[in-house]
Amino acid sequence: MKKEEIKEMTTADLRERLEQMEKEYRQLTINHAVTPLDNPAKITADRRMIARVKTELRQRELNNK
Repeated sequence: MKKEEIKEMTTADLRERLEQMEKEYRQLTINHAVTPLDNPAKITADRRMIARVKTELRQRELNNK
């Protein structure tokens, strides 16, 4: 998902997507602790994507005040 795609989504969609992404991220880190992943860089990429979504939600929150 790119920045443009994030900005086009509604706030409700972003919140749902964020919840789903965080759940997947937690599961990924648990799985990595048990058996190493083939691509451990996915953990970093997922964490950064979560941060991008949170940043967009926060910007929308500040713009609405």
